[in-house]
Amino acid sequence: MTDAWIFPDWPAPRRVHAAVTTRDGPGISQPPFGRFNLGLRSGDDIHAVHANRSALRQSLNLSAEPRWLRQVHGTVVAELGPLPSPEEPEADAAVSRLPGTVLAILTADCLPVLFCADDGSAIGAAHAGWRGLAGGVLEETVEQMQRPAAELMAWLGPCISAISYEVGEEVRAAFVDHRPAAAEAFVATRPGHWFCDLALLARQRLQAAGIARIYGGGFDTRVDTRFYSYRREGARSGRFASLIWLAES
Repeated sequence: MTDAWIFPDWPAPRRVHAAVTTRDGPGISQPPFGRFNLGLRSGDDIHAVHANRSALRQSLNLSAEPRWLRQVHGTVVAELGPLPSPEEPEADAAVSRLPGTVLAILTADCLPVLFCADDGSAIGAAHAGWRGLAGGVLEETVEQMQRPAAELMAWLGPCISAISYEVGEEVRAAFVDHRPAAAEAFVATRPGHWFCDLALLARQRLQAAGIARIYGGGFDTRVDTRFYSYRREGARSGRFASLIWLAES
């Protein structure tokens, strides 16, 4: 781990690479976005964001531009290759089996989840805010990987922690009404409000989908100022990226 990057600690095959950016990367965004904001729709100067994205590719020596998504808190999973399309796909997860493809998820409190197959034949990345998580975005990603769940592993990236994430009854009901075991991820705070553990909810759902090897977690984007946080900074928050790619050889 460095100030600029976080590299997942998981037993991924050698051809699978992954990294998470922080706001301390080699960017040029000005306050309140300083300095390595990668989100085009956060209110930052678009020229600064494009410069940051160029610096990202150069710093990580990526063979292709990351495949950015137009994330909408849904469950659509795009299957992508290394060549960009004219417009960013509207999706909240992506999978690939093609070398050189760089999948990218942008977050600022929501949970990014990275996936790979044991043999390095497939990768995936998902954006799991509470709506997408409740809707099944992780399960859809596992299905689109087209590998037995027992041959997959997952890594939970930086997200807001339970102690920093108070939600209303509608969020709790979206999970508990369908899966009573999800009640473990909620702690009452005041009438009609709960602390919500996104990472635990994700672990429960991944395990139910058959993935036993789940790594990562332990971050709190609201407290850890290396990360952008919508809860801490509001609508003028930038976005950091969680990336996964298959090496060319």
